[in-house]
Formats: sequence, structure tokens, C-alpha cells
Amino acid sequence: MRILSFDEVVEAVTLLCGKAACDLPPDVLRALEDGAAREQSELGSEFFRQYRENARIAAEERLPLCQDTGFAVYFVEFGDQLRLDRGTVDEAINAGTAAGYKKYFLRKSIVDDPLFDRRNTTDNTPAIVHLKMIPGDHLRIVLAPKGGGSENMSALRMLKPSDGRDGVVRFAVETLRAAGGNPCPPTIVGMGIGGTMEMAALLAKKALLRPVGEPSPDPRYAELEREILGKINATGVGPQGLGGDVTSLAVHIEFHPCHIASLPVAINLNCHAARHAEVTL
Repeated sequence: MRILSFDEVVEAVTLLCGKAACDLPPDVLRALEDGAAREQSELGSEFFRQYRENARIAAEERLPLCQDTGFAVYFVEFGDQLRLDRGTVDEAINAGTAAGYKKYFLRKSIVDDPLFDRRNTTDNTPAIVHLKMIPGDHLRIVLAPKGGGSENMSALRMLKPSDGRDGVVRFAVETLRAAGGNPCPPTIVGMGIGGTMEMAALLAKKALLRPVGEPSPDPRYAELEREILGKINATGVGPQGLGGDVTSLAVHIEFHPCHIASLPVAINLNCHAARHAEVTL
């Protein structure tokens, strides 16, 4: 049994908050380069130039890529041969989140009650922590901050099995067309198909962790990703919703077995500044 310091986890999460806020990952930068090469509209091309310039300034000057530094969402793998010297991994992650959002002067965006009081918690906690136990003695933490603009354009539909492939494609295209400029396109589209209501939503968010443009390992779903991406880009919504060729940079699909009577489909979007950072301890 390996023992990991609680304070080491807090420090690692603190650093992750700064990195995720300021450094656009290489896969996203490559996707923006590819998108810029495909965009034909003058205004859309100018947006792509600004996206890349914004990423450069953020990295060099250690400034957040976006003023909305997001809800801190973590995907955590915790080895079954590992334990902390004190406390829980949830407590360590929340302590690191509070410290990171303070240290790097990141906007605190979380309210303690969703409906009535809506008072700011002042430290961007509590975080959302998706914890999975795995074999081994290591701890892997992935932080994927989610801003309000893209998160608010999420959608879930409990399709009928008879809706089939055409229904899934139609739902995706309708969702992105209706979203317009709200999620700051070009977007990355995460889709979860199958499972139950909550599993489909979680799959959609997990799909956004895949390197941008990396196809599904299942050739059937890889082809479906290509079809949906083509039809989304054919809507002409374009960068920032002001028209153009590139409405989305990629579509990623994750799937799961489901009930014979169900076909759940969920969509979760990342804006063009698709932030994520990870560490393994």
C-alpha cells in the first residue's frame, strides 16, 4: 500500500488550476490551426487569428484564456493500492481548487444555492469530482473547467430506439444550430449515447477529454462523428455564430449499453478555448 501526502495532492491541484486557465493544450492549438486553414469567410478568419493570439498572450503573460474560468470539473482515477496520509481525495481537490483560484486570481463563479440565495462561495468550490477506482497505486487527476456559455448549451434527449441513427444526427445538428454563438464557436462537441439519463450526460462530458479530432476507436462511431461534424459545419453558424465554414472543430462520441426501450443521447460543448490539464501522482 502506497501512502500519498494530502498536501502533495493539494499542491498539484493548485498548479493544475493555473495551467488549465492559462495554457491551451497542444491538441486544441492544432485544431485551431486546422480550422483556420478551412475557414473561408473574412470575418471567421479574423476570429481564428484572434483565438491564436489570445492563446499566445495567455501562455506568455500567465493570464486566463477567458474571463469565465469555469466550474472546476475533475475526472479522478484512484488506485486501489493507494491511500492518503489524511483526509479524502475530495477534500484535497477542493482545498487545491480554493487555493488555485486564489493564487492565480481566477474568477470565482460558484453560488452555494442554485435557486434561492445564490451567494458566491468566494473560492470556486465545491468542485465537481468524478472518482473512479482503478488497479494500482497512482492518482491521476484531470481538470476540465467548464464555462457557463458552453455548459448552458448542453442538451439531453431520450430518443426512442426507432429514431435510430437519423434521430441522433438530427438532434445533434438541431442542438448546434439553436446554440448559435452562445457557446463561443467553433465548438468541440461531446456526445454520449446509451446508458441511462445521467450516464449519457457523463459520457458526453468525458468525450470532451479525448484529443481534439481523434476519432472513436469503433469505426461505426468514427463514421458517425464525421457525418455529424460535416452537417454541423454545413449549418453556416460559423465562428462566434456570425457565419462561416467552421462551426465545430470536432465531434467526439462515447457510448454505453442501454435498456431495450431506450436511446438516451446527451450533448456537452466546449468553446474554442477547450481547457484541460492533468497530473499523475
